[in-house]
Amino acid sequence: MWVVATAGHVDHGKSTLVRALTGMEPDRWAEERRRGMTIDLGFAWATMPSGGTVAFVDVPGHERFVPNMLAGVGPAPAALIVVAADEGWMPQSAEHLAALHALGVSYGLLAVTRADLADPHPAMAQARTQIAGTTLGAVEAVAVSALTGAGLPELRAALDRLAARLPAPARDGPVRLWVDRSFTIRGSGTVVTGTLGAGRLRVGDELELAGTGESVRVRGLQTLGSATSEVTAVARVAVNLRGTPRDRLTRGDALLSPGRFHRTEVVDVRVAGDPAVELPATLTLHVGSAAVPVRVRPLGADTARLRLARPLPLLVGDRALLRDPGRHHVAGGVIVLDVAPPALTRRGAAGARADVLAGLDGRADLAGELGRRRLVRAADLIRMGVPVDVAPVAGDWLADPGHWRQLGARLAEEVARHGREHPLEPGAPVEMLRQRLMLPDRVLVEALVRPPLRLLGGRVTAAAVDALPDPVARAVRRIRDEYGHRPFQAPEADRLADLGLGPREIGAAVRAGALLRLAENVVLLPEVLDDAVRVLAGLPQPFTLSAARRALDTTRRVAVPLLELLDRRGATRRLPDDARIVVG
Repeated sequence: MWVVATAGHVDHGKSTLVRALTGMEPDRWAEERRRGMTIDLGFAWATMPSGGTVAFVDVPGHERFVPNMLAGVGPAPAALIVVAADEGWMPQSAEHLAALHALGVSYGLLAVTRADLADPHPAMAQARTQIAGTTLGAVEAVAVSALTGAGLPELRAALDRLAARLPAPARDGPVRLWVDRSFTIRGSGTVVTGTLGAGRLRVGDELELAGTGESVRVRGLQTLGSATSEVTAVARVAVNLRGTPRDRLTRGDALLSPGRFHRTEVVDVRVAGDPAVELPATLTLHVGSAAVPVRVRPLGADTARLRLARPLPLLVGDRALLRDPGRHHVAGGVIVLDVAPPALTRRGAAGARADVLAGLDGRADLAGELGRRRLVRAADLIRMGVPVDVAPVAGDWLADPGHWRQLGARLAEEVARHGREHPLEPGAPVEMLRQRLMLPDRVLVEALVRPPLRLLGGRVTAAAVDALPDPVARAVRRIRDEYGHRPFQAPEADRLADLGLGPREIGAAVRAGALLRLAENVVLLPEVLDDAVRVLAGLPQPFTLSAARRALDTTRRVAVPLLELLDRRGATRRLPDDARIVVG
């Protein structure tokens, strides 16, 4: 299926032409038929000579209903521009063409209607001249008469040729179905319609409502008037939603693939049309089927920041248009450059941001995004429309390679500085390092740790911290001198204090492997464990605590925690009667 939107001045025969091509009535409402003009969007379809189907989105031509027209044109990939031979180029012809140009529509066809009432060539030449200067460029033109049928075969053939030139849709891409109608069917519930521009929909799929973020499930699908279990882009589709009240979504909302779109209220854009500095402070942004008031803040000659009245699911590279509804004027087309832009709070931030935006073209660029954001979650980039094909540095985090190297160097500097300022602490706390490096997640600190740095007990330490400060090293040497010949005797608390070994100093010595801590204020030289096992192995097995204490020539204060440590290490095993044996 191919989807084509009509465009043109009011009463130039758009709906009549669609009716002649399809045999269907695109004007859905009795009021439209009574007044002889399209007020809202109409839909019809027909099989072309090639066997393919063209679905027409018939839009209103009256200037009062331009928002309705834009809701139909926005999601459509191609346009059929209609100009009456007896009236020629008219004001709404120009505004519709300006809208197509602003939206970047580059595939189109010109139909000059009422060829039975006037020579079509002057109107055709005038229209083609106007169209040539837009994104549509040189278009094929066909003169037709819906009344006599003249030119209709040629128009159908031209539609076939137009369809053959359309780019292949991203059928495996995420779904973003802009809603252009919503209604209730008795016995079925809420139904919405729209143009599926990418992806595929299946019965049973879970989707998100763009307006609220809530989950909805597809109960049924219909395209071209027939029920189906699956629809692939590009297609006109009606979606029956299970258990969703109609008032939950209206025109301008969207059905989304879960987790694939960033709902944003602030975007940076490039403007093509009126100079950015001359834009009014308030305009209406038209994208998809949505029309949202926005506040405009010019940044550069052709760039601006838009603050939306409500969030929309936008991607980098989206095309939209700005319109001044009071003046019935298309101010310009916009290309979305950034859907998650930084705040502009510091002096000079706006100018610096304009410089950044000057180098962006609206194409999703992973390397560029990483360079600008430095650190960003992969899921966030995907929701912006940026494809991710590199491995995270930690968790879901991606990093600019140069910035990541700088962070690694800064981490080593911060660890060394902390070691100088706090020589008795066992390294720098991970949370403190996270704050110093201004990182958003602790896992990034842990991922930055590389030899000779080590991660121990929530702290980052370097090999150099194993060297004890001079006062502590001297105290350890004194203990070795005094207790080396009686290794299972532990200095009393007051002796430790005399040597200058408080809790922090003892902790540093233990971490450096210079002392072995059995309990609070009970320390031995570290090599005594192997000696103790040899002594205990020489006792009759099993042995008691009392026997061990005598063999080791120590006190109960030392013997109890020493044996418990040997139990934990598997060197000894405690029996039910509290006796022990040496294992192995």
